[in-house]
Amino acid sequence: MRLTKRSVEGLPLKAESYIIWDGDVKGFGVRIYPSSKRSYVIQYRSGKRTRRMTLGQHGPLTTDEDRKLAKLQLGDVARGADPSAERQHQQQAPTLAALCDRFLSEYVEHHCKPKTYENYEGALRRHVKPKLGAYLIADVKRADVAALHLGMSQSPYQANRALMVLSKMFNMAEDWGLREEGTNPTRRIKKYRELERKRYLTDDEQYRLGREFDDVLADGSESIYVVSAFKLLMLTGCRRNEIATLKWESVHYTHLDLPDSKTGRRRIPLPRAAYDILMALPRRDGNPFVILGKTEHRHITDLERPWFRIRARANLTDVRIHDLRHTYASVAMQNGTDPFMLKEILGHKNLSTTLRYAHLSDDAVQKAAGQIAHRLAATLGSVA
Repeated sequence: MRLTKRSVEGLPLKAESYIIWDGDVKGFGVRIYPSSKRSYVIQYRSGKRTRRMTLGQHGPLTTDEDRKLAKLQLGDVARGADPSAERQHQQQAPTLAALCDRFLSEYVEHHCKPKTYENYEGALRRHVKPKLGAYLIADVKRADVAALHLGMSQSPYQANRALMVLSKMFNMAEDWGLREEGTNPTRRIKKYRELERKRYLTDDEQYRLGREFDDVLADGSESIYVVSAFKLLMLTGCRRNEIATLKWESVHYTHLDLPDSKTGRRRIPLPRAAYDILMALPRRDGNPFVILGKTEHRHITDLERPWFRIRARANLTDVRIHDLRHTYASVAMQNGTDPFMLKEILGHKNLSTTLRYAHLSDDAVQKAAGQIAHRLAATLGSVA
């Protein structure tokens, strides 16, 4: 019979579900369940397999609407499609949350530094998974990523980092065959402008900081390892972790030989003043690290809180630990150090990174501007 609303609702209930096929559209039918639920189905052959797929429940759609949908699906079958297999694949497709986990375990863990892994994992856990984690990988659109980025506009730096991590992750999804190539949804999303921090210590601030180093050592409020770590950061231009995790086996009379750093293996020049600081540090049997922590066999893990205390005493509350590296680069440039040489000392991959660190002091800039203006004024005077 031709299925209609009346005929479908009039079909009797049985102990087990059964299907009545439509007499108009071949392969279109309705399944009657013992619970009285009625669902429309289609049945077709794909290769040598018979497939059956549910279209929808009787009630929300009318019988005629389901018949039209059945014709469309069966028409696709005639053109070689397999709608049942496509639906199963879609339902079983991994979510973005699953992609985040795979990206971290199969890519970041093997190709990135531990600190990079920590940053990526934090961005994905705090920002990406809560907003987009339930989405299927193939269903994430540019509008979804743009909304996530916009929602983080009050934290532009974190928003840009999350966008960067997403971009890398979707590139890997394409390589793994989880998205069509060229469909990265982060493309053409404009990053927020990030204001570059230009902070370094003036000569007077360096003197004040040095005086506080002596004072905290004298009164015992900070350990020799803490103070030595900050002094070494200033005298070598090293990154925080390069000093905090430094081992005695890497210390030589003229240099530090780091087997691994942010940019790989590094050989860092060691000034005599820095060498003397190192030689004055007490060692602990069985502990290979230079800057000792509270744990017997480990290095120091917290330099932030000691730094907050020391900088407060020196009235330098806006200075970060990383600004000690800025100061090193700025002093180097003021002393005429070649930028290419400074790039090697600081361990940068690109010269542009070095130039961002090398902030000249206001006094030096003022002096240079005065010299230029003086020469131009003299020329103008001769013309007059």
